[in-house]
Amino acid sequence: MQATLGRKGDYSVRAVLDISNHNGVRRKSREIAEEMDIPSRYLPQILANLVEHGILTAEAGPTGGYILARPAVDVTLLAVVEAAEGPIGLDQCVLRGGPCDWETSCPIHVPWNRAMNALTERLSQTTFGELTLHCAEIAAGTYELPADMPPHITPTPRRPPASTKGAPSK
Repeated sequence: MQATLGRKGDYSVRAVLDISNHNGVRRKSREIAEEMDIPSRYLPQILANLVEHGILTAEAGPTGGYILARPAVDVTLLAVVEAAEGPIGLDQCVLRGGPCDWETSCPIHVPWNRAMNALTERLSQTTFGELTLHCAEIAAGTYELPADMPPHITPTPRRPPASTKGAPSK
C-alpha cells in the first residue's frame, strides 16, 4: 500500500517548502516552479489556494511575490496537506467492494481510524521550520536519517538546483 500525496498536495508542499527555504524573501511563481519542478501553468492555482487558506500572502508588482503568512515554525505539514487535499479522515469503509453487514463500523474501522489519527497527529506536529532545517542539513550532507526510518526503496531522481543550471561540470 502506498500512502502518498495527490498532485495538489505534492505541489503545495513543494511550493511551501521552497518559500520557507528562502527565509522571508518573496518568491515569484516562476522561481518556485523552476526550483521545485512544478508545472508553471498549474502553480498559480496551487498558490492561490494556499493564499485562500491563510498559509501564504501574495503581493503584486515587480517586488512582489509569495511569502509565508506566518513564521515557518507556525505552519504545519497538516495545514498545507489539508489545504490542498481536504481533511484527512475516513468517509467510507476501508473494506470496499466486499459485503459489509455493519452499519456504523466494521472490524477494521477502529484500528484504521487510530492509524489515521496517529498520521494526522504527526503531520500536525511537523512544521515547515523543522523541514527547512532538514533541507539545509541534507544540502550540507549532515542530515542523519533516524535509525528506525528506512531510506526510500526507489530514490526519486532530482534535478540540480536552479542556481547550478548552466554551470560548467567539474
